[in-house]
Amino acid sequence: MGDHNFTIAHAESVESMQRCHPVMVQLRPHLSLADFTVQVQRQMQAGYHLAYAELSGCIISVAGYRISENLYSGRHLYIDDLVTDEARRSTGAGSALFDYLVHLGKEEGCKELHLDSGVQRFGAHRFYLAKRMDITLHHFAMKLTK
Repeated sequence: MGDHNFTIAHAESVESMQRCHPVMVQLRPHLSLADFTVQVQRQMQAGYHLAYAELSGCIISVAGYRISENLYSGRHLYIDDLVTDEARRSTGAGSALFDYLVHLGKEEGCKELHLDSGVQRFGAHRFYLAKRMDITLHHFAMKLTK
């Protein structure tokens, strides 16, 4: 782990969203730069936020999240996407961004933080367990289109 002082910020302009794409595409490879920018802007209208950890002008880790409420868990922060640049993992950027989201959730009155992680992402699972997250449910999905 590094002892860097990462800057945590939110991507609000198109330019800042585009700067996040090279890292986010490592997790979401199906999204071209144009599609990513359009989709992030659309999702932002529904409460999505895009945060990033940066060091010396270079974006290293990116997280998409939303604050929501449901009957199951009340007000919560849900992390849609969390990824650190593959070449810069174990520098502490992902940890700093995750810790920021935990702090933000508490500030926003959230009772819980949630995320889903693909069953094949063993490294991510080790990270989440080290961050004291619990595996609390199975997520089921069904494709509705071909």
